[in-house]
Amino acid sequence: MVTPPPARAPAITKFLKPYILKMNFTNNFVSAQVIHTPSTTVTCSASSQEKLLRPSMESTRDVAAAAKIGKLLGERLLV
Repeated sequence: MVTPPPARAPAITKFLKPYILKMNFTNNFVSAQVIHTPSTTVTCSASSQEKLLRPSMESTRDVAAAAKIGKLLGERLLV
């Protein structure tokens, strides 16, 4: 059974940004997550490992791949 993390005090959360973008670059792939800080949940994520993106990418670990990940992440956040 997984217990959720404790909620942060309201005095602390009003000074924090509500969302954080975390990007992870490995030798083979690029991935990104948008995290809601007060509840510590992942709002949206995208990765170059997804089967949807692989045919349209030449390489899964360069700057162009990171740009496509960012564009896809932005589209997913708008929905």
